[in-house]
Amino acid sequence: MKKFIPIIISILIYGCESQTDWTYLFDGKNVKGLRGYRQDSFPDSWEIVNGEMKTKPDHGVDLISEEVYENFELELEWKVAVGGNSGIFYFATEEGDYIWQSAPEMQVLDNEVHVDGKNTSTSAGALYAMISPSKDVVKPAGKYNKVRIKVLNDVVEHWLNGEKIVKYVYQSNAMWRLVDKSKFKTMPLFAKASKGHIGIQGDHGEVWYKNIRIRKL
Repeated sequence: MKKFIPIIISILIYGCESQTDWTYLFDGKNVKGLRGYRQDSFPDSWEIVNGEMKTKPDHGVDLISEEVYENFELELEWKVAVGGNSGIFYFATEEGDYIWQSAPEMQVLDNEVHVDGKNTSTSAGALYAMISPSKDVVKPAGKYNKVRIKVLNDVVEHWLNGEKIVKYVYQSNAMWRLVDKSKFKTMPLFAKASKGHIGIQGDHGEVWYKNIRIRKL
């Protein structure tokens, strides 16, 4: 029996991972821990329809988490309309007028129609305008894509539909060299925070999100 005790303990700790480790920001019914960027409440430019959180046409307010995160794992699903565009931000602050002035972004995009899809560094899954995805695994407009963003000890991973497509070290010399070659070079707040908010872009057209959950690592 003794030889089985370590195995039993391992299963209890790792094999039966508690779902309470995860915090749902949107579970299909309720939005918790999200508000408008530089606002006190959840904006009316977003609505919940059939278990999906979506932007309203001709409206636009970015969302931001109430909590800040340093080491974390974020999972969600997104889909866009034809030609659609959005983004998922992390390490965001509210010092600037816009969330993208401070936060790195995982691009959300219809690669087939939107002009940004012609450049791999601004295509779906990319570290926007800096690192191209290692492969194109995005699904077409109208289909849901599964995202996982993991940050642990400054190592950032972008996953899309089960594939790890971007990996880099946050605030490393290599990252700053990429920043210097991008439009973010002129933005003094960009990527300066060692921890920050999660954000979702809501001012670039019609987009849907669901099953948004996060846990601290």
